[in-house]
Amino acid sequence: MKKLLSHIHHIAIICSDYQKSKQFYTEVLGMDIIREVYREERDSYKLDLSLNGEYVIELFSFTDPPNRLSRPEATGLRHLAFEVEDLEEVLEEMGKNKVDFEPTRIDEFTGKRFTFISDPDGLPIEFYEK
Repeated sequence: MKKLLSHIHHIAIICSDYQKSKQFYTEVLGMDIIREVYREERDSYKLDLSLNGEYVIELFSFTDPPNRLSRPEATGLRHLAFEVEDLEEVLEEMGKNKVDFEPTRIDEFTGKRFTFISDPDGLPIEFYEK
Protein backbone atom coordinates (compact mmCIF):
# COMPACT_ATOMS: atom_id res chain seq x y z
CA MET A 1 0.00 0.00 0.00
CA LYS A 2 1.30 3.47 -0.89
CA LYS A 3 2.04 5.67 2.13
CA LEU A 4 -0.32 8.62 2.08
CA LEU A 5 1.07 10.50 5.08
CA SER A 6 4.54 12.00 5.30
CA HIS A 7 4.71 13.43 8.85
CA ILE A 8 2.68 15.21 11.52
CA HIS A 9 2.11 18.80 10.43
CA HIS A 10 0.85 20.25 13.73
CA ILE A 11 -1.17 19.68 16.86
CA ALA A 12 -4.02 22.09 17.68
CA ILE A 13 -4.75 22.98 21.29
CA ILE A 14 -7.68 25.10 22.50
CA CYS A 15 -7.01 26.92 25.76
CA SER A 16 -9.30 28.61 28.27
CA ASP A 17 -6.89 31.41 29.25
CA TYR A 18 -4.87 32.50 26.23
CA GLN A 19 -2.25 34.62 28.03
CA LYS A 20 -1.63 31.95 30.67
CA SER A 21 -1.25 29.21 28.04
CA LYS A 22 0.91 31.41 25.82
CA GLN A 23 3.23 32.03 28.78
CA PHE A 24 3.32 28.30 29.63
CA TYR A 25 4.15 27.08 26.13
CA THR A 26 6.69 29.84 25.37
CA GLU A 27 8.32 30.64 28.72
CA VAL A 28 7.99 27.35 30.61
CA LEU A 29 8.33 24.86 27.74
CA GLY A 30 10.52 27.18 25.66
CA MET A 31 8.66 27.01 22.36
CA ASP A 32 9.22 29.78 19.81
CA ILE A 33 6.47 31.94 18.34
CA ILE A 34 6.18 31.71 14.56
CA ARG A 35 3.18 34.01 14.29
CA GLU A 36 0.33 35.32 16.40
CA VAL A 37 -2.98 36.34 14.83
CA TYR A 38 -6.07 37.86 16.40
CA ARG A 39 -9.20 36.88 14.46
CA GLU A 40 -11.67 39.62 15.29
CA GLU A 41 -14.68 37.90 13.70
CA ARG A 42 -14.19 34.96 16.11
CA ASP A 43 -12.81 36.97 19.04
CA SER A 44 -10.03 34.38 18.98
CA TYR A 45 -6.24 34.22 18.97
CA LYS A 46 -4.21 31.71 16.97
CA LEU A 47 -0.59 31.25 18.03
CA ASP A 48 1.71 29.12 15.87
CA LEU A 49 4.59 27.64 17.86
CA SER A 50 7.76 25.82 16.88
CA LEU A 51 10.13 23.48 18.63
CA ASN A 52 13.70 23.42 17.31
CA GLY A 53 12.59 25.24 14.17
CA GLU A 54 9.79 22.79 13.37
CA TYR A 55 6.18 23.98 13.37
CA VAL A 56 4.34 21.82 15.88
CA ILE A 57 1.53 23.50 17.81
CA GLU A 58 -1.38 25.80 17.02
CA LEU A 59 -2.67 27.37 20.23
CA PHE A 60 -6.22 28.72 19.94
CA SER A 61 -8.42 30.79 22.20
CA PHE A 62 -12.19 30.73 21.90
CA THR A 63 -14.88 32.27 24.06
CA ASP A 64 -16.04 29.80 26.74
CA PRO A 65 -14.74 26.49 25.34
CA PRO A 66 -16.03 23.41 27.21
CA ASN A 67 -13.61 21.63 29.54
CA ARG A 68 -11.72 18.61 28.20
CA LEU A 69 -12.02 15.40 30.18
CA SER A 70 -8.47 14.31 31.10
CA ARG A 71 -9.10 12.21 34.19
CA PRO A 72 -10.42 9.66 34.17
CA GLU A 73 -8.86 9.07 30.77
CA ALA A 74 -11.42 9.37 28.00
CA THR A 75 -11.61 8.30 24.36
CA GLY A 76 -9.63 10.51 22.02
CA LEU A 77 -6.21 12.11 22.12
CA ARG A 78 -4.56 10.89 25.30
CA HIS A 79 -1.58 13.20 25.71
CA LEU A 80 1.15 15.23 24.03
CA ALA A 81 4.68 13.81 24.40
CA PHE A 82 8.04 15.58 24.05
CA GLU A 83 11.38 13.81 23.81
CA VAL A 84 13.98 15.24 26.18
CA GLU A 85 17.72 14.69 26.52
CA ASP A 86 17.90 14.84 30.33
CA LEU A 87 14.71 14.23 32.29
CA GLU A 88 16.18 15.41 35.60
CA GLU A 89 17.20 18.74 34.06
CA VAL A 90 13.70 19.23 32.62
CA LEU A 91 12.05 18.40 35.94
CA GLU A 92 14.36 20.80 37.78
CA GLU A 93 13.25 23.55 35.39
CA MET A 94 9.59 22.59 35.85
CA GLY A 95 10.07 22.84 39.62
CA LYS A 96 11.55 26.34 39.25
CA ASN A 97 8.39 27.28 37.31
CA LYS A 98 6.14 25.72 39.97
CA VAL A 99 4.87 23.06 37.54
CA ASP A 100 3.90 19.85 39.35
CA PHE A 101 4.99 16.54 37.85
CA GLU A 102 4.25 12.90 38.51
CA PRO A 103 6.90 10.54 39.85
CA THR A 104 9.33 9.33 37.18
CA ARG A 105 8.48 5.94 35.71
CA ILE A 106 10.35 3.45 33.50
CA ASP A 107 8.83 2.28 30.20
CA GLU A 108 8.68 -1.50 30.60
CA PHE A 109 9.36 -2.09 26.89
CA THR A 110 12.15 0.42 26.19
CA GLY A 111 13.67 0.92 29.65
CA LYS A 112 13.42 4.71 29.11
CA ARG A 113 12.40 7.14 31.86
CA PHE A 114 9.30 9.34 31.54
CA THR A 115 6.85 11.44 33.51
CA PHE A 116 3.83 13.69 33.03
CA ILE A 117 2.91 17.29 33.75
CA SER A 118 -0.27 19.17 32.83
CA ASP A 119 -0.67 22.36 30.84
CA PRO A 120 -2.79 25.19 32.34
CA ASP A 121 -5.99 23.46 31.14
CA GLY A 122 -5.07 20.00 32.42
CA LEU A 123 -3.88 18.59 29.07
CA PRO A 124 -1.45 15.78 29.96
CA ILE A 125 2.07 16.40 28.65
CA GLU A 126 4.67 13.64 28.75
CA PHE A 127 8.43 14.09 28.91
CA TYR A 128 10.13 10.98 27.51
CA GLU A 129 13.90 10.69 27.94
CA LYS A 130 15.89 9.97 24.79
